[in-house]
Amino acid sequence: MQLIRGLHHASRVLQGCALTIGNFDGVHLGHQAVLHHLRQKADELNLPMAVLLFEPQPREYFMGDNAPARLMRLRDKLYYLRQARVDVVIVAKFDCTFAEQSAQQFIEQTLVNQLHVKFLSIGDDFQFGVNRQGNFAMLKQAGERFGFTVEDNHSFCLDEQRISSTTIRGALAKDELSLAESLLGKPYRIFGRVIHGNKLGRTLGFPTANIRLHRQVNPIKGVYAVKVRLKSGEIFNGVANMGKRPTINGVMQLLEVHLFDFAKTIYGEQVEVEFCHKIREEMKFPSFDVLKAQIERDVETAKAFFSKNFKK
Repeated sequence: MQLIRGLHHASRVLQGCALTIGNFDGVHLGHQAVLHHLRQKADELNLPMAVLLFEPQPREYFMGDNAPARLMRLRDKLYYLRQARVDVVIVAKFDCTFAEQSAQQFIEQTLVNQLHVKFLSIGDDFQFGVNRQGNFAMLKQAGERFGFTVEDNHSFCLDEQRISSTTIRGALAKDELSLAESLLGKPYRIFGRVIHGNKLGRTLGFPTANIRLHRQVNPIKGVYAVKVRLKSGEIFNGVANMGKRPTINGVMQLLEVHLFDFAKTIYGEQVEVEFCHKIREEMKFPSFDVLKAQIERDVETAKAFFSKNFKK
């Protein structure tokens, strides 16, 4: 899979493509269905299959910290798009210049001149251009004029529930991890690199692997029973805190994971954290002794969960 950063580079690479556009946040079952169909169309038309993404995501640009939580970072999104056999991913910078483009400019400059689109798969509620003036009907008309086909990629449902990133964020906010997993088509996971922390966990008897979260807003918070996959493929059970660590007046969102029966050094390693069960909300404790006692209870709760639900 080829990654192109910036639309100005795309015209030198693409001389025609089967394209879809979106955030693809979570690369959930609905996204997977769209990508599977686009793969088939691209093969039929003998075209490269391309996905156009935006960084930051449009709502993040307009709403800042009030934007909806991301389900995954760009790096993780690219991992799953590669699994879907996408040929080319174009990451366009969403800034004031792009936001002020008219719908007609987006069609002519981006779709036609830069991406050379021949087949476009898009939702019939897709809106684009300044003041969201562009719509599906305009794209259909433009396709007739410029020689590309436009197809509606319909919404997908699971048990009559529409599959969307918004629905998944709602499930995670309500701690409905099983529902989120069924809509994603995979357990909810966060990927990240282990960094050095303040070593507080070690002094309390619970050393942690700390993972910085490169996101404006996170979809979950609190204490969870987790499974952690290392680069080696080894999987360890553990307990994780997602939040700002109010007991030490933390300000930066951090994912702290204590692994059971673990004594390796993994600083700098990329790990995968799978959230299995919500234990409690994050809270501020009056002292480190009280915090330590609570962590001991959290560990026992997590171990009991794994013993009951993941018997060997």
